[in-house]
Amino acid sequence: MLVVRGEARRVLGAERTILNVLMHASGVATATARAVRAARGARPRLEIWATRKTLPGLRDLEKSAVVHGGGRPHRRDLADAILVKSNHLAFVPVAEAVRRARRRGGRPRPIEVEVRDAATAIAAARAGADALLLDNRTPARARAIVRALVRAGLRHPLRIEVSGGITPASVGRYRRVGADVASLGSVTHSAAALPFRMRVRPVRLSRRSP
Repeated sequence: MLVVRGEARRVLGAERTILNVLMHASGVATATARAVRAARGARPRLEIWATRKTLPGLRDLEKSAVVHGGGRPHRRDLADAILVKSNHLAFVPVAEAVRRARRRGGRPRPIEVEVRDAATAIAAARAGADALLLDNRTPARARAIVRALVRAGLRHPLRIEVSGGITPASVGRYRRVGADVASLGSVTHSAAALPFRMRVRPVRLSRRSP
């Protein structure tokens, strides 16, 4: 319960904005908590991370709500990591893409490579990628990629992330994949708002006689 005290005109003028923010942020935290519960029991532990798919102007609010729901905010923007996507790999071989990313100046940033099959995953791992993104892979296909990395002795210290259309209702299907992270854009951009309402209790102030 949130208690607000103030002059009636100002409280009522801010009511709808306050309620909308509370409803949305609470919905994000609740959706995240559902995903966290659904991921329990995974080996290794499957963490729930947010994505950059946030509503305009609400990124910090939504990422904070994800943390309150038991998840992690993940990257705030593109400056937090170097992500080599499949679009990049259409022009540059994966090993060369990782080497170029590693040679970039500035502060050190983790390099994550989006992979769609075991061969690309193994090549990225051997090239020195810090993390692999298994995007839009079914649990069976993602599991096959992870097992191929295990057989090649390349599973660790890689961080393996699954993503792409995963929701709190479907994340449980990825518990046996062997990934470390499931990133869900749905917990921010598609979270259902929780119902909040304001109950007004007028307070009569006694007037002191002059």
